[in-house]
Amino acid sequence: MLFHPPPPPSRPVSPPPPPQKQTIPVSLDQIVSKPDKNQQTPTSEKTDPDIENSRKVRKPILREPHPRRTNPLIWCCAILCLFFSLILILFGIATLIIFLTIKPRIPAFDTPNASLNGIYFDSPEYFNGDFTFLANFSNPNRRIDVRFEYLVIELYFHDRLISTQAVQPFSQRRGEARVEAVHFVLSLVYLPQNLGVELQKQILSNRVNYNIRGTFKVGANLGLIHFSYQMHCRCELVISSPPTGVLVSHSCKTKR
Repeated sequence: MLFHPPPPPSRPVSPPPPPQKQTIPVSLDQIVSKPDKNQQTPTSEKTDPDIENSRKVRKPILREPHPRRTNPLIWCCAILCLFFSLILILFGIATLIIFLTIKPRIPAFDTPNASLNGIYFDSPEYFNGDFTFLANFSNPNRRIDVRFEYLVIELYFHDRLISTQAVQPFSQRRGEARVEAVHFVLSLVYLPQNLGVELQKQILSNRVNYNIRGTFKVGANLGLIHFSYQMHCRCELVISSPPTGVLVSHSCKTKR
């Protein structure tokens, strides 16, 4: 029997290499972000044909506007407003021209003379007196007439009112002057003790200081134009002692 040698050992078979995936280049525009897990995809709903028809945009139908006629009453009101506006403008221009041409001035007030007839003290705080002064009113305008409609004159001693006198209204033509005698009768007029002592000192020094304040309402006529204003005057008088007190000096200021 023949002896056969054993067959040579077979080589181990290596497993085939795994197939390699082929990479394909992709652009950035093709990269799509993954949807969020929490985000739910909207479910497709069935649309109703009536709803689709209502969603269609209808083109507006353009129609030619009908011309509207303006109410005749509105035209009349507009014409009247324009007419009155023109009248007011013309009147204002005419008034301005007249004022610039004529240059109206306020009347003047002065005290050319005064007399102190007596001062008597019943007590250190009460006294009686008699005082008269001449008020000179003059109209310096050459083309305007004035009228003093309200006249009140007050007598003061050291800024304390001691008497008041009213004057009757009167009129003045252009360039005219008028003198009015204003008489003050003082009876038991109260003065603080310091002012009473001061008045007695002035009597002894033969220099009594009185102040006059006047408030006037003046009306002016310029043709068909009438206007009025208030005028104030202040005068400081120095008078000699009674009973023959006369005006020694004075100064007056007039303003509107």
